Amino acid sequence: MSATPIRILGIDPGLRNTGWGLVESDGSRLAFVACGTVRSDADETLAARLRQLHDGLSAIIAAHEPHEAAVEETFVNRDPQSALKLGQARGVALLVPALAGLQVAEYAANLIKKTVVGAGHAEKAQVAMMVRVLLPKCDAKSADAADALAVAICHAQHRGARALAAGYAAKATR
Repeated sequence: MSATPIRILGIDPGLRNTGWGLVESDGSRLAFVACGTVRSDADETLAARLRQLHDGLSAIIAAHEPHEAAVEETFVNRDPQSALKLGQARGVALLVPALAGLQVAEYAANLIKKTVVGAGHAEKAQVAMMVRVLLPKCDAKSADAADALAVAICHAQHRGARALAAGYAAKATR
């Protein structure tokens, strides 16, 4: 067990709904902290919607004081306009924790699913069910919040290996 648990913010970016989930990781033990969805108003301009996501994520970070953050990487979308808007929302999801001084990791959707469910092509319902199994006190009311908790769980499982790899890379460049 570590001296203090690490609080991890997982973010599932989206322009309409950005899911967020917080877990505490203490060694191999995970505990649910909170989760929810930041919504943007579809009637607003793109800039106003991005600001709503920024303000919502900033408030979550201020209220819950996570130590680290993880964001799901986007997949290639068939519609270029939708892909661009999702990319802009993802930029906000990466920027807000970085501005708060948090280290931000990124994980591919297949790795998140493989870590949480055991299969890289799991369905959303399978991910949500395993999140409830791994975090029994979880109260995720939306798929976006459950996905964000899955991102946080993935980071909790992989953060040690990432830190070790970064340490080796730093030594190699000296």
